[in-house]
Amino acid sequence: MWYHKPVINKELLQSLPNLKIVASSGVGIDHLDLNLLSSYSVKLSNTPFVVSTDTADLGMALMLASSRRLVEGHQMAVSPDTEYFPADWLGAELSGATLGIVGMGTIGYKVAERAKAFEMKILYHNRNQRNKEEESAVGAIYCKKIGDLLHQSDFVLLSVNLTPQTHKLIGKKELELMKPTATLVNISRGLVVDQDALVEALQNKVIKAAALDVTYPEPLPRDHPLLKLKNVIITPHIGSATKKTRRLMMENMIESIQAGLTGLPIPNEVL
Repeated sequence: MWYHKPVINKELLQSLPNLKIVASSGVGIDHLDLNLLSSYSVKLSNTPFVVSTDTADLGMALMLASSRRLVEGHQMAVSPDTEYFPADWLGAELSGATLGIVGMGTIGYKVAERAKAFEMKILYHNRNQRNKEEESAVGAIYCKKIGDLLHQSDFVLLSVNLTPQTHKLIGKKELELMKPTATLVNISRGLVVDQDALVEALQNKVIKAAALDVTYPEPLPRDHPLLKLKNVIITPHIGSATKKTRRLMMENMIESIQAGLTGLPIPNEVL
């Protein structure tokens, strides 16, 4: 499967009685019915670890682009109407700011490693607390309650899997807990955020900005209000989009398929 295609539904499974394995690119498996696959004795694999470095890099890139207003700056610099650069056109500092990471898995932890180099104060909220050595290595402080993280952070970065528990995890209430000077960064899945609530929060300056690699749907309808807001950066779901990583993803999928066909243990099997 690549870009969630082909769709794995009952009709497809019934038409492929000898199917042994579905190899899905990327980390997320929210597009798959695990119970359905299991009922047909079909195994599943994904490519979770190979994408983490590039996705963490993109998370930092989105924070930098948003805080330093790079998209607006580029548009100003190349506009035929620009006669001078205004002296009061200012961004915000990333260095020394507080970063709240929601979801400290492999990707979230790699973001923390990068943020440490920017001397950011790092908070995180996770289902399980990391061990003390891992926390100490990046200077991360655990927040058992997500609200404690939200109201302290200058940047809130989402790197959770999409599950029933994280569906619209960030809604109106959570956005109102954030600082009015805060930026929301989403490198997980669009449905982790209530998009209608996000539009309202950005329009009413409940939060300052958003930087999104994911939305729902993808791409957004061309008349969607998020596309009209100057305090939003949207990229086309490119967290893993480098030549090296995409090749490694495909190699991982092939290894899983070969193992599945020969009865060997499947690398990155989703259980």
